[in-house]
Amino acid sequence: MPKALQPHPDRALPAGAAREVARRIHASTKDLPLLCLHGHVDIGLFAADAPFGNPAELLVVPDHYVTRMLISQGVSPDKLGLPRRDGRQTAEPREIWREFCTNWHLFLGTPSRYWLEHEFAEVLGLTVHPSAETADELYDQIMARIAEPGFRPRALLDRFNIELISTTDAATDDLAQHAQLAADLPGRVVPTFRPDAVAHVDREGWPQLISRLGALADVDTSTYDGFLEALRQRRQAFVAAGARATDHGHLSAAAVPLTDAEAQRIYAGALKGDVTPADAQAFAGHMLYQSAVMSAEDGLVMQLHPGVLRDHDPALFATYGPDQGHDIPVAAEFTRSLRPLLERFGHADNFRLVLFTVDETVYSRELAPLAGVYPAVRLGAPWWFLDSPDGMRRFRELVTETAGFYNTSGFVDDTRAYLSIPARHDLARRIDAGYLANLVVQHRLDEDDALQVAKALAYDLAKDTYLSNR
Repeated sequence: MPKALQPHPDRALPAGAAREVARRIHASTKDLPLLCLHGHVDIGLFAADAPFGNPAELLVVPDHYVTRMLISQGVSPDKLGLPRRDGRQTAEPREIWREFCTNWHLFLGTPSRYWLEHEFAEVLGLTVHPSAETADELYDQIMARIAEPGFRPRALLDRFNIELISTTDAATDDLAQHAQLAADLPGRVVPTFRPDAVAHVDREGWPQLISRLGALADVDTSTYDGFLEALRQRRQAFVAAGARATDHGHLSAAAVPLTDAEAQRIYAGALKGDVTPADAQAFAGHMLYQSAVMSAEDGLVMQLHPGVLRDHDPALFATYGPDQGHDIPVAAEFTRSLRPLLERFGHADNFRLVLFTVDETVYSRELAPLAGVYPAVRLGAPWWFLDSPDGMRRFRELVTETAGFYNTSGFVDDTRAYLSIPARHDLARRIDAGYLANLVVQHRLDEDDALQVAKALAYDLAKDTYLSNR
């Protein structure tokens, strides 16, 4: 008989004396609205509001957590439907789904397993676990479900209780789809300004991006000063479209300003294709600092998540292109790197900096002390390799004693996988309920205070961090 799919009501809650308290705390937060203000769901999903295509497109192909695990076990990317650079056809959707179901056991113990079980049972209404034997049956059940009118992307905003969701958009995005959504769904889907591609002067096709940036801003970007003005103009367009934040995914947290002359020299050389790796790195750090200057002007919350070496596998990159999930964490350093920025803006009234990391060794050594002294700094939620039950718990244990609860940003889900958003928020609320419950049973926190903090972590802090700065 196929194994029944029945997520336990106490999943991820602590054992022992803390469980009853954790149940009460979780019950107080589980139905709060979701604020998804560091998201990466494709804006086209909401703009088109078309039915989802098939289970493979919905749950496998775009989910880097899923594909990287399968590839690590020797499954060919072609069998998982990763789009090739050359456009060559890969596997059919049902075959991709069969491959995933056959290897379902690989996700035991991972956060992906938790999220997917939540999605299957509570979003899609499935009652058996994936397996080679159940793959076709589940595929057909999901196809029937996603054909329902109530399962369109916009309808799911209400079903998931999403109060506000942000997408992540390049500085060179024209925001036309956001303009459409602002008319159809006012105040529900907003852009986030991500200038990474134009801040890294050694990126492939950078001069062409700069030309497009100038055209969108109606500014001459042949000079460094014109480039800065174009960025300011694009930021204003994002603000007008409802943006609340910027997003920066640099390798290093270094935010060190250059002199105007040095910045102009590097910029002019890059336009001619003449830039050294050292110059490119220095210019990227300079642009982080300039982004802080601009955030202090326009009030956009600045989000920074350094410490990831992108596209680590050159063969995968050559065949399938960038952003296929083969990105590996490296050690991060914040204290010295951010000092020039925080010397100027750490106490500024109109500036907020949210710091994320995939290097948990810096939680108690650097991030919590920084948030514990600079009013502008908030600690972002654990993300990517750390948005797991134990990773979230370690985050609370390592930062709370120094930074407290109210110097954190609240939970943001940071995902492209739309259907996993409720599961991710639910997991965070359960872990926080358990952490707080343990403090209660140790008589380190009153239960009334724990209930108040739980609401703050689930909802209030995200609202304060992202929605109160302008």
